[in-house]
Amino acid sequence: MAPLSPLRVQDIDLTDFELFVQGKAHDVWRLLRAEAPVHWNTGTALFRGFWSVTTYADVIAVSRDTTTYSSQRGISMMVDPDHPSPASGAGKMLITMDPPHHVRLRRLVNKGFTPRMVAQLEPRVRAITHRIIDAVAPRGACDFVTDIAAQLPLGVICALMGVPPEDWELMFTLTNRVLGADDPEYQTVVGDAQETANQGLREMFGYFGRLVIARRTAPRDDLISVLAGAELDGEALTEEEILYFCYLLIVAGNETTRNAISGGMLALCEHPVERARLAADAALLPTAVEEILRWTSPVLHMARYVTRDTVLHSQPIRAGERVLLWYPSANRDAAVFPDADRFDVGRTPNEHLAFGLGEHFCLGAGLARQEMRVMVETLLARLPDLALAGPVERLRSGFIGGIKHMPVRFSARTPQI
Repeated sequence: MAPLSPLRVQDIDLTDFELFVQGKAHDVWRLLRAEAPVHWNTGTALFRGFWSVTTYADVIAVSRDTTTYSSQRGISMMVDPDHPSPASGAGKMLITMDPPHHVRLRRLVNKGFTPRMVAQLEPRVRAITHRIIDAVAPRGACDFVTDIAAQLPLGVICALMGVPPEDWELMFTLTNRVLGADDPEYQTVVGDAQETANQGLREMFGYFGRLVIARRTAPRDDLISVLAGAELDGEALTEEEILYFCYLLIVAGNETTRNAISGGMLALCEHPVERARLAADAALLPTAVEEILRWTSPVLHMARYVTRDTVLHSQPIRAGERVLLWYPSANRDAAVFPDADRFDVGRTPNEHLAFGLGEHFCLGAGLARQEMRVMVETLLARLPDLALAGPVERLRSGFIGGIKHMPVRFSARTPQI
C-alpha cells in the first residue's frame, strides 16, 4: 500500500465537513497555525470563500474589533451575507447584532443569567440530573447523547423559558433540524440544508408565537413573559424581535452544552488516568469543566464580515470579505496552552475561548458551567463504570462540533427516587 500523501496547506478545504465527521480537523488547524495562520479558503458552489483565523491571538484581535469585523450579516460559513436565510437570523437576533443595539437588547435578559440567579438554579439542575440518571440506571446501557447529555440543558432552558415538559422533545427535534441541517439524519428536505433549517425556524416561530400570546394574557415567572412585556428605548419589542430572541435562547441554551457534556464524557472515557484522577478528587471539578470546554469547543467557528480594508497577522484583508474564527484551533494553540494536545483535568491557567470573547461572550456561560459540573459529578458518583459500547457518530457540520450518538454501558442500578 502506498504511503498517504502529507497534508499540504494548498489542499486544505474547511468546507469539507467530512473533516469534522471523521475527527480530523485538528490536523488541519495545527498545520494552518504553523504555516498559514490567516488562510484563504476558496469558495464552493455552496459557500463563499473566507479567511480562516486559527491562532489564539488573532481570534482575540478580531473578537475585540467589532467595528472592523461585524456580526450583522451572518455568523457562519453557511450564510450568504448578501442573501441571508431567515434561519440565519442575520441582523435580527442578539448574536448577529453589533453594538450599540446588541448591548441594549442583551440587558433585557442579563438578569436571568447573573451568578446569583445561576446559583439559585443549582437545586433544580441537580434534581433534573438525578431524574435523568434514574431513567437510565436500571437499563445498563443507553445512548449517552439522547438519553443523558441532551436532557439536562434542554430541561433547564425550557423550564427557564416556560416551555412545558410535554414539549421538550419537540424543542430537541427542532434544534437538531436548525443547527444540524447539513446532516442527512436531521434533514426534512433531503439534500437541502437551508430549507430544512428554515422549516425548523418556522415551526419554532409558530410555537413561540402562541406562547407569547398566552403570556401577554397571563404572565408567569419565565423568560418568555419577560420578553413579552419588555421595552427597549421606551417601545415594546416587535413580534419578530421576541421570536428571534426565543429562537436564540432555545437553540444556544441546549445544543452547545449538550455537546460539551457528550464530548467531555468521551474525553474522560478515552483518558482513564485523568478520569480516575478526577473521580478521586472532587476539588478538580471546576478545572475539569474548563478543560472539557477547551477540549471540545462545541462552537467550531463564528464568522465576521469585514467592513473596511484591514491587515491581520500581516495578511491584507479587503472590505466585503469574511473571516472565520476557529475556536477549537485557538484552544489548542501551543503558544498559550502548554502541551495543548493533552487532556488535563487540572490544567491551570486555562483561558480558553469556548464561550467566545468580548461583546458576544456567551450569555449563558455560567449556567453551562454549572450544568456540566453537576452532570459530571453525578455521573462519576452514580455510574462510575460507564464506558463506551460502540462507535461515536459525529454531527456533519462545520459550525457545531457535535456528537449525535454515543452508545455506553454501565452496571445496572436501582433508581434513587
